[in-house]
Amino acid sequence: MNTRPILKNKYYLYLTEFFAGVSVMAVELGASRLLAPYFSSSQIVWTIIIGTIMIAMALGNLWGGRAADKDPNTDRLYGRLLIAAVWIAAIPVLGKYVILGISGLLVLTINTNFLIIAAFCACMVIFVFPLFLLGTVTPSLVKYTVDSLDDSGRVVGTLGAFNTIGSILGTFLPTFVTIPAVGTAVTFLLFSGILLAIGLIYFLSAKARWKSCLVSAVLFVLCAVLGSGGRFAFWEKDLTFEGESVYNYLQVKEYADRTILSTNVLFGVQSVMMKDAGLTGMYYDYALAAPVMAGLGQEKAGEILILGNGTGTFARQCTRYFPQAKVAGVEIDQKITDLAYEYFDMPDGVDVTTYDGRAYLQAVDTQYDVIQVDAYQDITIPFQMSSAEFFTLVRDHLAPGGVLVVNLNMHSDGEGSINQALCDTIASLFPMVYTIDVPGTTNRELFAALDGDPAQLLASRRQGITDDDLNRQMDRMEEGLSQYQGGGHILTDDQAPVEVLGMRAIDGLIQEELGYYQTIYREEGLAGLLNRF
Repeated sequence: MNTRPILKNKYYLYLTEFFAGVSVMAVELGASRLLAPYFSSSQIVWTIIIGTIMIAMALGNLWGGRAADKDPNTDRLYGRLLIAAVWIAAIPVLGKYVILGISGLLVLTINTNFLIIAAFCACMVIFVFPLFLLGTVTPSLVKYTVDSLDDSGRVVGTLGAFNTIGSILGTFLPTFVTIPAVGTAVTFLLFSGILLAIGLIYFLSAKARWKSCLVSAVLFVLCAVLGSGGRFAFWEKDLTFEGESVYNYLQVKEYADRTILSTNVLFGVQSVMMKDAGLTGMYYDYALAAPVMAGLGQEKAGEILILGNGTGTFARQCTRYFPQAKVAGVEIDQKITDLAYEYFDMPDGVDVTTYDGRAYLQAVDTQYDVIQVDAYQDITIPFQMSSAEFFTLVRDHLAPGGVLVVNLNMHSDGEGSINQALCDTIASLFPMVYTIDVPGTTNRELFAALDGDPAQLLASRRQGITDDDLNRQMDRMEEGLSQYQGGGHILTDDQAPVEVLGMRAIDGLIQEELGYYQTIYREEGLAGLLNRF
């Protein structure tokens, strides 16, 4: 075995194991943030990331052990670390192009399970190779550190402890420090830089492979320059803001008539502010029927709670059209609330709490005249805010005559759909449930009342509305409301497969939007598709 002077006391081998553990977990968490703006941060995507990394690590363990037995040369291990470091450093530069390229190819060729297949292929291409190389570290180090069977248990245990402690550090640092502070791209660069430093110190201390060290360092610097300022939505021009929080990718964009917030570069808009302070033309306008149903107005002030406040779109609408009402919001992402005040004119009178919506209800005993649940986005539906137990908690926090309004953000119908499951769950707890589709969007609004028929309440209590725009909106509501008859698809804390159901809905939306182009591609090929543009 080739033993360099730096390895004489084995401490450097233990440090190598430690930082390998740090880097594996940091890359895993970075992977989730790299994929989330394109595929969401659902349990499905996390499962794909973890599964892919476990495959890579298992193959690396297997190959690394055999390679160490065949040629126990530590130079080979540290050479692999240099390659892994450069590959990881290149992810901020090339990763988003790989994701979009794979997605663009697959969206034209597959009909089902697009998110699963696209996310899995992206993970395989981007992350398997460097994590395979990192997977070779532990079996190689066991070969290099164990001198005899007498101390093999102690040495292997020490290596395992260093790896585990490193993994713990690599779990907490990206989530709570580096990603919120400097972003996903720099996080990849920071931890790839650590791997690079481990390899460079090893070779430079022995004055060996200086050409490899120089090439690795130059490539790393090049990736740092090109990737540190990279944007997820690199095709977008003149974004007002693009950044990340502990929970989300965040994008703010200005238009002539509105400002929008998106937490995904591919799916939808999460919040909007109309610059003329009127109706938005979106589902928020339809949700305004809930305060009317609850009888809020000049004679009754009332209290409104918004679970999933976002940048305060519905809160602004409520303060505009029901100025006497007390409006409170709950938003888990403090960064979104900060953006609400910076770019979206959040009313000062709205009391916003940074908390999980369900946990908030468990912590307070206030009763509200209206509760809006709007914590759903793309397929990221928090299971704990979709179950019968959650909606029981909501019902218990409604005042007598109170009204629940829920934004179902996907047109998803048919047996076993996500909307059917949510509607059935709510209908099992409320005597009367109505829904209405929002034209031109994928949104559907659901209304449930504790006392009385929501449609009749709307008709009888809208008479005092003096605003012409709001009156016309209530006309549309009366015409479009449809009573929902509940079924047996009840979501519970024990069983709420919202990610799988949401994925099916997204597949349907993709086919609905891109079916025309898929047909052209199948019949005429790529040339025929390009001729359409």
